[in-house]
Amino acid sequence: MTIHKKLIFLITSVIASAQFVSAEITLPSIFGDHMVLQQKQKNPVWGWAEPGEDIEVEIYGQSHSATADDDGYWRVTLRPIPAGGPYRLEIEGENEEFFFDDVLVGEVWICSGQSNMAWTVNNSYNAEVELLTANHPNIRLISVPQVGTQEAQNDFNGQWEACSADVLKDFSAVGYFFGRRLHDALDVPIGLIDNAWGGSAADAWIRRDVLEEDGRFDEMMKWWKKEESTSNFDEELRDWKKRVEKWKADGSKGNEPRRPRDLMTGNQRPANIYNGVLHPTIGYGIRGAIWYQGESNASRAYQYRDLFPLMIQHWRDEWKQGDFPFYYVQLADYLAEEDDPGDYAWAELREAQTMTMDRLDNVGQAVIIDVGEGRDIHPRNKQEVGNRLARWALAKDYGFDILYSSPRYESMTKAGNKIVLTFDHAGQGLYSFDTREPQGFAIAGKDKQFVWADAEITGSNEVTVWSDSINSPVAVRYAWANNPVCNMFSRDGLPMTPFRTDDWDGVTVDTVHR
Repeated sequence: MTIHKKLIFLITSVIASAQFVSAEITLPSIFGDHMVLQQKQKNPVWGWAEPGEDIEVEIYGQSHSATADDDGYWRVTLRPIPAGGPYRLEIEGENEEFFFDDVLVGEVWICSGQSNMAWTVNNSYNAEVELLTANHPNIRLISVPQVGTQEAQNDFNGQWEACSADVLKDFSAVGYFFGRRLHDALDVPIGLIDNAWGGSAADAWIRRDVLEEDGRFDEMMKWWKKEESTSNFDEELRDWKKRVEKWKADGSKGNEPRRPRDLMTGNQRPANIYNGVLHPTIGYGIRGAIWYQGESNASRAYQYRDLFPLMIQHWRDEWKQGDFPFYYVQLADYLAEEDDPGDYAWAELREAQTMTMDRLDNVGQAVIIDVGEGRDIHPRNKQEVGNRLARWALAKDYGFDILYSSPRYESMTKAGNKIVLTFDHAGQGLYSFDTREPQGFAIAGKDKQFVWADAEITGSNEVTVWSDSINSPVAVRYAWANNPVCNMFSRDGLPMTPFRTDDWDGVTVDTVHR
């Protein structure tokens, strides 16, 4: 009989995770009609049934069997299937059988992070044009709802859908523009899993025991344990309602009192998003992940140096798919432009993101220091962000001969009162956009007092920097601000990666919790 996903939850006030109580065969929602399986690799399929029940799974001429364990869990592994479809995935137990139809095989990517990854196509630049041209039936989309919990969830409320204007308008813009580039270049089906949560901290995407056992985050976890022991959201909510009533009684002058947030179920608490959002998808066959996050961790940028690579490695360990590609977006320019050089949290967070390139294999950073908007933390030009992420995947995973990395600081040499900088990944050569004079450089002597510098492109991968006010410079910084004025690119159109040559303590060096 044609029966699609059946899932019965036993929900109690104490345990938020799903407990399966039906003898019927069930699969999590990551499997379903219109899904995309990852090509050229083995793919697990799992679900639940009566303990001891024998299960058969068939697709593309393959047949696999499993027996449900004492908890009713079963799992099979499909052999690699070539790109194409549609196929039918059939599941049969001792007393029932059903199937998932219109299954495609191609490239599957996780699209994760906070609000800039969650930002929808409908709210991005050129939305009308994008939606008018969004008829891509071989691009398949699925979104994971935002559930914050300390209990690992086995499923979520979602379904795969073919890309159309109606479906796409509320989907991740960065994810879609990335996926569309892959679709056009590879001519294979693309599956995109959007699990982004606006405002989320990286710590919330990591299993709690991983953070507790690491040792580098003890102060952060101590702070959270104190919050957890004293949290009383119901009381905060009652107080807020009283303040709103008083505000209304006084004539509703000014802004309404801000509604409190429940930190216990929110997107900042360690492990909350790992359990509620990520866990139900872990193990599904993917090519890799793209990530846009960091704004919520900017005040803890030094900590992010360790936290971010830990999170990536943690995901890889959980997925058991090796060091799958993980490409991320460096923070854009944001907030007011500064008159003088200084130390800034967003600059330090960008530095922590760049450092991750040297900490892990198979990661890549899309620099968008030219895309941001000072007045809005959410740049609307998501097409360019998707393009720069797609460059990494197309070059590193799919063999296209294109430049993928922004120019990156390599070394410095002192030459009298000047410093000569060299760069990797300069492509066709360095270029100063809009003006002939490079902008965004600052220089300092041993007193650590930075001033704006003059600069000149003196080679295809070389910039010479100086200031007449500093006779013996020791350090240079570029684009080192929340919202820097800077104009260096490669001639391939990729902006220079913000950097500093010094390692002097910054403003976030001692910040360890929210």
